Amino acid sequence: MTHHHINFPYLRFMKFLQIILFFFAALFFSQDIHSIQLFNPKTNDETPVIGFNDQLILKFDDLSNSSQVYRYTFKHFDRNWEDDNLFFTEFATGSLNGLIDQFQYSFNTTQAYTNYTLTFPNDKIRPKISGNFELVVYKDSPSNPLFTKRFCVVENGVNLALNITRFQDLSNPKLNQRVEVQAISNGADLSSNLNSISLNVIQNNNWENGVFNQKPSSSLGSKVLFQQLNLAFAGNNEFYYFDNKVINQAFDMVSGTDFIDGKNQTYLYPVWAYPLNYQNQGDVNGAFYFRRSDLGTERDADKEADYSWVYFNLESDKIDKEIYVLGQFNDYVADKNSQMFYDAEHKRYTAKIYLKQGFYNYILATKDASGVLNLGEINGNFWQTENLYQAFLYYKPFGRNYDGLIGYGETRRAVR
Repeated sequence: MTHHHINFPYLRFMKFLQIILFFFAALFFSQDIHSIQLFNPKTNDETPVIGFNDQLILKFDDLSNSSQVYRYTFKHFDRNWEDDNLFFTEFATGSLNGLIDQFQYSFNTTQAYTNYTLTFPNDKIRPKISGNFELVVYKDSPSNPLFTKRFCVVENGVNLALNITRFQDLSNPKLNQRVEVQAISNGADLSSNLNSISLNVIQNNNWENGVFNQKPSSSLGSKVLFQQLNLAFAGNNEFYYFDNKVINQAFDMVSGTDFIDGKNQTYLYPVWAYPLNYQNQGDVNGAFYFRRSDLGTERDADKEADYSWVYFNLESDKIDKEIYVLGQFNDYVADKNSQMFYDAEHKRYTAKIYLKQGFYNYILATKDASGVLNLGEINGNFWQTENLYQAFLYYKPFGRNYDGLIGYGETRRAVR
């Protein structure tokens, strides 16, 4: 009778290896989604706020270049983007999920990809109440999304007017722009429901940079005012930018290009840190647009724009904070993909990010040991900076089980 010796450490190791391989496969799969855009085709801007009769367009690229069909669904949130536990049937009509089956393959690019498009709301899924929503895109289960994107559906009960002024407060020199909001009702009864109303204001489509849950400071008939002093923001500076729509030529903040190991390389000029005075150069408030131009011929960027490793550079001594490259292109998320690393030999910080070619705004943010992001430390903070301010007025009258969005307003005016 033969005894089979079972090697338990070996089996454990193989099991461990399987788990690791599975983990990396999952990791690589999830990292194949790039260039996510959510925009309003009427205005062509990347502010995802619509009325009940409007639509948004979602576009993204899958770099595994498969013809995978993805699914999507919606979630509803309260005014603070916390889960409000509504059932799907309470906030939407149609099926629980829809298919994203409209795609095209890249053409004439060194990086192969599949470009997906979804227009929503549509006859498959449609929100039936206003408020804060999340679009959830997934492969197998919505609890394991490939990505999520926020959007808002607004009723037309209230018009919001924003006024931006210089904020002067010696005790708080970092805050230099004040926002005042005037809400004027078109029929909705605001004055008898004042404690069910609150205001959120954000800057440049960045939900991490906002003042939330503001109550009215006064009301007058059909007019409600928000004039509190804590509706104040750091002005920051105009965004840095680059344009690599011509992938193999140096222009518009691009110092040089290369083609290495089958990938385009785009090297940006180093930017200057800590400016002492405000330089007025127009920007698009953190937005980005995909474009490809060959010898003056504009191509279809959805499927013909190529990809490139973009090298962001900041000339600086080493500092005791982390530095990140942020913009709407990465939802202002400070993570390993957006972090800069110090190059002691050249005395500069560098980040290398794989991006679809086009026009990009970006900002360099610092993060201190406590995790607080500062968008103005490197770029500078100026009261003159022209920012996009967006005001959201939420409303939960008695008997309603969700926060509706009763008004939205925005302004891009510079402070005078």
